[in-house]
Amino acid sequence: MPLLNGLEATRQIRKTTPDSKVLILSAHSDDAYVERVSALGASGYLIKQTSSRFLSEAIREVQKGNTFFSPSVAQHFNKRQQESLGRNGVPKTKVVGLSSRETEVLQLIAEGRANKQIASELGISVKTVEKHRDHLMRKLDIHDTAGLTRYAIEAGIIESSVQLTIM
Repeated sequence: MPLLNGLEATRQIRKTTPDSKVLILSAHSDDAYVERVSALGASGYLIKQTSSRFLSEAIREVQKGNTFFSPSVAQHFNKRQQESLGRNGVPKTKVVGLSSRETEVLQLIAEGRANKQIASELGISVKTVEKHRDHLMRKLDIHDTAGLTRYAIEAGIIESSVQLTIM
């Protein structure tokens, strides 16, 4: 997707049309990413290698109002959810909540866009971009672009294009 990643698209779809169902089809099965899109309201998540049988089943289940995850994703996702809960069932850590606009700005910062480019893409002033950048840095307690980029990758806001080659 040229301007939004799956997280932001899910957030905006659910915000503008809350009754719509979002089913993610992705090449990535990163647990944290699956967790984030689920928290944003995605009803299902399939990896692109999923068989057409599972894709058809997922569409039917999501249409009924149920959730559906690729079997491999579901197994990892369930395990991660259990590990993230304390003995009383309450999450061990609290995720910092960013507004939709803050997430958009963070995504563009992490993708290497300059303030002027971000302003142009989002239809806002450069001063507004600078304010969003300042709010992000204070809210996340991160004070440089490299740190914001690392956070965006770890939070699944952008995907790292770095691929490791094992020899």
